[in-house]
Amino acid sequence: MNSPCERDPLAASISAVTPELENLFSFLRFPSVSTDSRHAGDVRLCAEWLIAKLAAMGLRTELHETPKHPVVIARNEHLAGRRTVLIYGHYDVQPVDPLALWSSDPFQPEIREGKIWARGATDNKGQMMAHVLGVEKTLRENGKLPVNLIFLFEGEEEIGSPSLPAFLLEHRDALRCDVIAISDTGMVAPGVPTLGYGLRGIACCEVILRGPKGDLHSGLFGGAVANPAAAVARLVSSLHGLDGRVMVDGFYDAVRPLEAWEREMWAKVPGVSDEDFLQVTGSPGLFGEPGYTSAERTWARPTAEVNGIGSGYQGEGSKTVLPAEAFAKLSFRLVPDQSPQVVMEQVKRHLERHCPPGVDIEVQVGHDGKPYVADPHSKFGLAAQAALRRSFGAEPVLIREGGSIPIVQTFRDTLGVDTLLLGLALSDAQIHAPNENFPVANFEAGIRLNQALLAELAR
Repeated sequence: MNSPCERDPLAASISAVTPELENLFSFLRFPSVSTDSRHAGDVRLCAEWLIAKLAAMGLRTELHETPKHPVVIARNEHLAGRRTVLIYGHYDVQPVDPLALWSSDPFQPEIREGKIWARGATDNKGQMMAHVLGVEKTLRENGKLPVNLIFLFEGEEEIGSPSLPAFLLEHRDALRCDVIAISDTGMVAPGVPTLGYGLRGIACCEVILRGPKGDLHSGLFGGAVANPAAAVARLVSSLHGLDGRVMVDGFYDAVRPLEAWEREMWAKVPGVSDEDFLQVTGSPGLFGEPGYTSAERTWARPTAEVNGIGSGYQGEGSKTVLPAEAFAKLSFRLVPDQSPQVVMEQVKRHLERHCPPGVDIEVQVGHDGKPYVADPHSKFGLAAQAALRRSFGAEPVLIREGGSIPIVQTFRDTLGVDTLLLGLALSDAQIHAPNENFPVANFEAGIRLNQALLAELAR
């Protein structure tokens, strides 16, 4: 994909689109893929575009270098006696592969069926830009904001935010605030305002099994030496019981039981029934830890997942080999009070103990992040609910999120404050997949939500 240039190639085709959408479209055209070094220049251009946009709004801006991609900071004039609100977002995006499955160019946004189609439309540029434009609208209408505001936007969220923890420590005093707001989560159904008060943590690893020094003829050597492909299948199957429960020793020791009020509340949430999960996923059936609904499993129970597995010949037809090695990529979603480090030690012991004979095992530990949970009935939680109610004209629902935003617990550990998770994404947004999309109505509601949120937090 080409980087955006000064001349907007789609200016003519979006001339009838609102100025707010034109801003978002310009933002979306940057292929700011943080994991791909070939796009490092595009990530920087995107950060510089943000700086220019925020400065034009009258905010004081700072571009901070990190070992990878820049952090963007913007502030209004801070006055004594007012609450300070930090709004976080990320301007980096996931890769677009497989490109052939996109219905349109992922970095040339289009509006179809009332939705914006582009990489980053929901994760996180659309939701983030709604906050920026909400602030811009308030400044334009009132000349000032009701709170002391800090925007903190990073370009490394999609690679685990490696530079942000050190940045927070270094700038802790300058980032002091009363509460943090993030819109990088979801709504349970269209038109249903949703406040998230929890996130699952994550711990990742890759297990590699090595057998012979090279691929072998399966007729000449099969049955004489261990087959790493068969071994990895046995090893992966050891992670779960037949009922779906994780079989790693100690895995559930620190898991908090669900509160009765949570289970009762979630049973009434629209759009998250078992039937809804079947419809959204297109799966022929549901499966998971017994005794819990699909919503409870994804929001508040830990899991072990196989993200990828491979070995041997992958081409057309047959090639009768005994492969030299095999691998599996694993991730574990965690809930309070599970420690990613403790869980990964438990997992390593399990894998080593259950490794079939005849192969060598290596476990490479990947990125991790802590789980998070807060009180949705705190004064800031109630203010967020009031803002959602005003913005959507409906009663908000309270959920925990199944996904992970590791930096949220890091915010609490470093700055000592909680985070409000104000989701605008829908379950069919296709984040991290081809044909990512974001409803125009949710983008517009997000602008209203920012204005209402800052007003409610100022009270």
